[in-house]
Amino acid sequence: MTLFTKLGQRTNRQFDPDMVLSALPFAVLAVDLELHIRFLNTAAEHFFGIGSGGMDGRQLGEFVAQHSPLFSLVAQASKRQTSVAEYDVSLSLRNGPIRNLAITAAPMVEVPDIIVVSLHEQSIARQISNQIAHRNAARSVNGLAAILAHEVKNPLSGIKGAAQLLETSVAGGEDVGLTRLICEETDRICDLVDRMGLFSEVPISRSAVNIHQILERTRRIAKAGFGRNVEFIEEYDPSLPPVDGNADQLIQIFLNVVKNACEAAPRNSGVIVLRTAYQHGVRLAIPGGETLAQLPLLVSVTDNGPGILPDIAANLFDPFVTSKSGGSGLGLALAAKMVGDHGGIIEFDTTAAGTEFRISLPVHNGDNFTMEKNQ
Repeated sequence: MTLFTKLGQRTNRQFDPDMVLSALPFAVLAVDLELHIRFLNTAAEHFFGIGSGGMDGRQLGEFVAQHSPLFSLVAQASKRQTSVAEYDVSLSLRNGPIRNLAITAAPMVEVPDIIVVSLHEQSIARQISNQIAHRNAARSVNGLAAILAHEVKNPLSGIKGAAQLLETSVAGGEDVGLTRLICEETDRICDLVDRMGLFSEVPISRSAVNIHQILERTRRIAKAGFGRNVEFIEEYDPSLPPVDGNADQLIQIFLNVVKNACEAAPRNSGVIVLRTAYQHGVRLAIPGGETLAQLPLLVSVTDNGPGILPDIAANLFDPFVTSKSGGSGLGLALAAKMVGDHGGIIEFDTTAAGTEFRISLPVHNGDNFTMEKNQ
């Protein structure tokens, strides 16, 4: 019994699959192996600017510029009999502007010689591009940290030593307080420089890691400190395979994200929801590479805070960007850098009712990343 038959029985109405596809907000079309268009939904008609009657049965090449990546994706989906995707694709239409898209192509299970193509205007490609930008920013921070370690940190050690000697010679009162302030501030600046040094490009060792053990460790650390007044809700998929990652770095990633969520949550009614899920099907063709990366493991951290201001959200993962008084702006930047080191992606959605961070990670598969050569 199909989904549409079940829906029809429940509502006493006849459900047409075309009606469901036409309700989708993104373009969907089906082509055969000769690239003749066999179906398109309402969003696809708007995308191409031509009604279905003017496109049905015609060659896709009549509407899309020659040598478009779309054609190779259809060929890959047909050859492999699996879904493939490419992001940050510039698609040139013969009678329209160049569109930046995410494109997914997948064979129909019942009719394998028909390939279903979806075209998404807002694509994950921007996330991948942002991930690359985060890593470039991390390199800049690491270079700055090396300079500061030499030009600032070393002299600060001398200043702190002098302040400690001075503290033993003063009589007391306000002078002792000032010398202690000098020591505390030099420690704070040295700690900041040390944290910036975490952005270095040091290769990490990976192994099979249970993501739920990582999240439980994170929750326990949070409850013992910055999240002691926050309620944690755990919604886990117990069947998840292990992550291909570094346990220490994964703990650091989620500590930084959860700490940010705890600080955003209301003081006495904060709620943090930790979720895990498995994302089926889509492979990511990362620009500039020759591999298709699978990132099926999804971890989300959701808070009930007031949301992130638009001017902060645009550069949230950049170093030194923060809305907190006294914040360094390095926590989320470091998390984004470490997620990128794992070959993963971090993204977020924010509203006035809260913010959700989503981290997609690779599955451990033997001794290697779950990667497939792009043929």
